[in-house]
Amino acid sequence: MRQLLLFGLSLLLFACGPADSSSAQRRQPAVPPRMQNIIFFGNSLTAGYQLRASEAFPSLIQARLDSLKLPYRALNYGVSGETTAGGRQRIASVLARQPVDVFVLELGANDGLRGIPVRETTQNLQTIIDQVKLKYPKARIVLVGLEFPFDLSVLGGHQYGRYAAEFKALFRTLAEKNSLPFVPFLLQGVLGQRHLNLPDGVHPNAEGQKILANNVWATLGPLLSEQP
Repeated sequence: MRQLLLFGLSLLLFACGPADSSSAQRRQPAVPPRMQNIIFFGNSLTAGYQLRASEAFPSLIQARLDSLKLPYRALNYGVSGETTAGGRQRIASVLARQPVDVFVLELGANDGLRGIPVRETTQNLQTIIDQVKLKYPKARIVLVGLEFPFDLSVLGGHQYGRYAAEFKALFRTLAEKNSLPFVPFLLQGVLGQRHLNLPDGVHPNAEGQKILANNVWATLGPLLSEQP
């Protein structure tokens, strides 16, 4: 009789053991996804020239990310006055600071204002793209495009039209060459609108930055909803 009782008890423990273990596993709290970094690498348009940090479009995008509970952190690496050559020089130090999951490249406006040859601007942007790919092969890169008219006082006559056309085309060409998501024109709806710019007529004000955020989000938002 005693042996029968022990045998029955062992069967009971054997039957209950796996179920209890499975229940314990099901009760484990879900591991939250790792916060991923979005690097906004640009000039005064990204930095939010003469505005509060919270008014620059990367901060506005962060607010949208938070409202949607998306696990991304927007980091603003915009530097006023930056050219593509300057960006090429500082990109390595930026990439060394933290992991990069998404890289938004917005440079070129100051090249245009200085009349820097389009070929040189293109080469600098390609080098930046190459360095990001080399350091973080899985990072997703978004290229931001720009267009004229800017005040190209350094050029005149037919040269202006030719330069403006080549400048506009370089961004789409780079995006297609590298298979990058592309923001066609960062200043769409803002350029030339006095009420959306600071008194200098070049830099967006707080309301203008809201439109910049929408322009970038139209490309960036769908990208973030995809699996890396």
